[in-house]
Amino acid sequence: MNYYILFYDLNDNYLEERGQYRAEHLGMAKEAAEKGQLVLGGAMDSPADQAILIFRGNDEKLARDFAENDPYVKNGLVKSWKVRKWNAVIGSKFEE
Repeated sequence: MNYYILFYDLNDNYLEERGQYRAEHLGMAKEAAEKGQLVLGGAMDSPADQAILIFRGNDEKLARDFAENDPYVKNGLVKSWKVRKWNAVIGSKFEE
């Protein structure tokens, strides 16, 4: 299994606009977490200009599919996004 980081660059209105899409977004995230696909996720603070979601899987498709179906992305709260493979080597939950 590999790790993939989904990076979101958030629009300036992210905090004001996210409420109407938050339940659907968090529902998707919870489902992915329950399946063991999403390891961690959240927005940066002060300023809330980026978010990071860490996925675990065979390839980056999980992370890409999440972004392509995320209501935050679909409704313009995310300016841009990208997925990068992360070569994690150590940590309390790391499994090789």
